[in-house]
Amino acid sequence: MEQHADIVIVGGGLNGPALALALAQGGLHVKIVDARPAAARAEAGFDGRAYALAIASKRLLSAIGVWPALADKVQPILQIKASDGLAGQGPAPFFLSFDAAEIEEGPMGFMAEDRHLYAAFLEAMQAAGVELISGESVVSQEVDAAGVSVTLASGRVLRAGLLIGCDGRGSGVAARAGIARTGWGYGQTALVTAIAHEKDHHGIAQQYFMPSGPLAILPLAGGHHSSIVWSEEATAAANIQALNDADYLEALRPRFGDFLGEISLAGERFTYPLSLSLANSFIARRVALVGDAAHGVHPIAGQGLNLGLRDVGALAEVLIEAQRRGEDIGALDVLERYQRWRRFDSTALALGMDGVNRLFSNDNPLLRAGRDLGLGVVNAVPALRRGFMRQAAGLTGELPKLLQGKAI
Repeated sequence: MEQHADIVIVGGGLNGPALALALAQGGLHVKIVDARPAAARAEAGFDGRAYALAIASKRLLSAIGVWPALADKVQPILQIKASDGLAGQGPAPFFLSFDAAEIEEGPMGFMAEDRHLYAAFLEAMQAAGVELISGESVVSQEVDAAGVSVTLASGRVLRAGLLIGCDGRGSGVAARAGIARTGWGYGQTALVTAIAHEKDHHGIAQQYFMPSGPLAILPLAGGHHSSIVWSEEATAAANIQALNDADYLEALRPRFGDFLGEISLAGERFTYPLSLSLANSFIARRVALVGDAAHGVHPIAGQGLNLGLRDVGALAEVLIEAQRRGEDIGALDVLERYQRWRRFDSTALALGMDGVNRLFSNDNPLLRAGRDLGLGVVNAVPALRRGFMRQAAGLTGELPKLLQGKAI
């Protein structure tokens, strides 16, 4: 027996719930299918995985009712320092420093742990009456002139006017819709963990561009823990990940420096390969893609989730306004509005991060001198510096209403 909804979303990570909440506020009936059991995710303990939320993303989370449960659990980012990394010496002589005091909107962003984000989304979805079908996977999707039918592994069939893929880089929704991808690997792997440190981080995020890949040190709530995203050449990363905890720390210390005093491991250790993966189209017949399903990017600027939330705001606005006008929300001309809004922006940012990674992930002395001088020039020109800060805060371009903090 078919169960009906206006929209079915596949993927319950973070973008899927955010989109479901935004659409539900607009009066649309939404179901989310997530292969992972919700209860297990909601009960996760501290493991150090965290996201940098731009100011615009915080506005969206406030607008859809998620932020109140997060506000006392996040770490404001008060300053960002970026430089070429000199192993064991901290920043290079030329560096770029962004201070939140230079923009009117307050902190440039916020660090939020994955466990707190998901719990806040779960609470908000329950309050909004969004149906979460967890522990279920999709085995097929069939599109016709009137809608789309989604069959789950249990045999349950969902019927809707539109199917949205929020199911990551290996999106099954995209593959079943015949949407191909373009991309390449970087030969790098990210090592991710949490560090406890002796000195207070004071809300400062650090980004060292090491020859083997960038090292991000991201402040977590409480002052004495930071999340580490440490990129290394793939073979070297595999060897480091295979070390015991003590040897892992010994490999990290020369890259980390001593600016936070003594350090120790405080969370689990994860790895994931780094690549660029762009869907050749963000839409198909009665299908739309959001977040990593549309654009998987290098984590060099921590913009992956923020890009996804910009998709959320844009797609929600397009669909809700189309519904109010009496249009078919799954029609291609409606979905094309979303693609025109988001595809160029997200592709340009993805390729920009690709270029920055290639520029900095080497030890060419001529390139090092040029990029260090460039960092120094930007740091010395207030107007340039504020422009970079506003871009990092998600405050540039044509912002959807939700990312402006406005209701749709």
